[in-house]
Amino acid sequence: MRAYHARSKHRFAAYAEGPGQLDWDAQPAAFRHYPGAPVLELPLSADRFERPYGRLPEKPEKQITPDLASLGALLELSFGLSAWKSWGPNRWALRCNPSSGNLHPVEAYVLSAGLPGIPAGVQHYDPENHALEGRAAVATGDKPWLAVGLSSIMWREAWKYGERAFRYCQLDVGHALGALGYAAALLGWEVVPLAVDASTLQHCLGLDRPEDFPPSRYAFTEREEPEILVALRAPGLQLPPAGDELIGWLRDASWHGTPSRIDAAPGYRWPAIDQAASASRAQRSTTQKVAFSPLPPLAPPPAPLGAAALIRQRRSAQRFDPKHSLGKTAFYRLLDGVLPRPQAPWLAQEAPSRIHLLLFVLRVDGLASGLYLLPRTPAAAGTLPAALAPAEARFAQQRPVAEFDANCPQHLGLIQLCTADLQELQRLARSLSCHQDIAATSAFSLGMLGEFAAATVDAHGYRELLREAGLVGQALYLEAEAVGVRGTGIGCFFDDPVHELFGVDATRYQSVYHFTVGLPVNDARIETGPPYPQRCKEPA
Repeated sequence: MRAYHARSKHRFAAYAEGPGQLDWDAQPAAFRHYPGAPVLELPLSADRFERPYGRLPEKPEKQITPDLASLGALLELSFGLSAWKSWGPNRWALRCNPSSGNLHPVEAYVLSAGLPGIPAGVQHYDPENHALEGRAAVATGDKPWLAVGLSSIMWREAWKYGERAFRYCQLDVGHALGALGYAAALLGWEVVPLAVDASTLQHCLGLDRPEDFPPSRYAFTEREEPEILVALRAPGLQLPPAGDELIGWLRDASWHGTPSRIDAAPGYRWPAIDQAASASRAQRSTTQKVAFSPLPPLAPPPAPLGAAALIRQRRSAQRFDPKHSLGKTAFYRLLDGVLPRPQAPWLAQEAPSRIHLLLFVLRVDGLASGLYLLPRTPAAAGTLPAALAPAEARFAQQRPVAEFDANCPQHLGLIQLCTADLQELQRLARSLSCHQDIAATSAFSLGMLGEFAAATVDAHGYRELLREAGLVGQALYLEAEAVGVRGTGIGCFFDDPVHELFGVDATRYQSVYHFTVGLPVNDARIETGPPYPQRCKEPA
């Protein structure tokens, strides 16, 4: 996995291996369907459960038990469509869970038993129609439980991004887990990662069935990589069966449907992605314990926005207003929102927190432009600042922001590494993020620094590190919306030059994801339509 990570780095001299050209009329199918499977249309019910975004850590006044309506809301706000966009003859969907290039490799499956109105078994979620496609039917009679399994169709990302696509798929899994965690929190539920090895999960999602996924010359385009299984902790539910019991639950299942094709005529193949996937599959039968440090509650957002409305309005900004400055209070609250607490989305985390933020502060009112550091754990707060200092004399005057700004929360732990001229800082931010203006015209941008050596003690830890980065990205997306601005994930950046700028020991740390936040400039030429126009008259 370390070799794959090094191989897939972008460098100033050359980008990682990718396709020589793209035929946008022949991109992989955005949606997978299972023709022949029984279809259960889900209600568009999220508005029934609406409550303020700032109150998600609290339980709803009335318990919400899992049924068809609540499951519909959960899936609508995690993996469902949020809008259709059109420009001239082109039309494309947006989803509540973001994705690199809007390519959406993640597929979601519902595994359940004993829930009213929901057939027991395995069902594929169809986001295009907000429906469940019944893949495997099992006998009823079990005590009620509910789980969601995620897989990745890696060709959707590889088609555009080449060898780096495995990274992006794992970031997208993290985003998807975050989206599921926030949607569950709206209902007062929690997402709990389960220890299921890759072969068991593959079997339970029906991804090892040769009649559905036959070996062929183009099998790599159709294959779904098993990623993770999570349980929903909700009133009246118990945890799903584990390991052999889960396989036994499906022993006499009847399977239905045939997967639709994703790409019948791919132009490239990237063996490094298959090798990375094979090497990093989960082999564990136990979960890691994730401990959370005590932190004060997050301050309420400036406007009492509804959680469902905020989740639906989330977008990836394409351009920013280069004259806009972000208020300091909003900036601090936004950063506070990415500190791990025992609430959504961090309860979905598989491993201890190992992602920290290297910040390019460009335009924040009352805060000098410059380079900043946000360690996200007490352990990193004690070791990471010193790890940057020896190689960079300009960081010798680093100091906690709370020492010179009374408005900065003491627990935030934000550190000013050095101040910098705004134009020079913009040049740095732009050049390090593959020369993209969105990294320089925003209020601030950042690189997510991962504890690479600690995370890659085993190969699956590499997936966990990237997924945590995606989880942090999902928190940044929603916290940005909550304070009236917008974020954008940046998967394209020059890895080692980031390390050189900050004096990072690349054997211990690696930059794994970039992000940028500012005031968006919307393109008036692009029209926005409802996510499910065929069901607009359906009552909430």
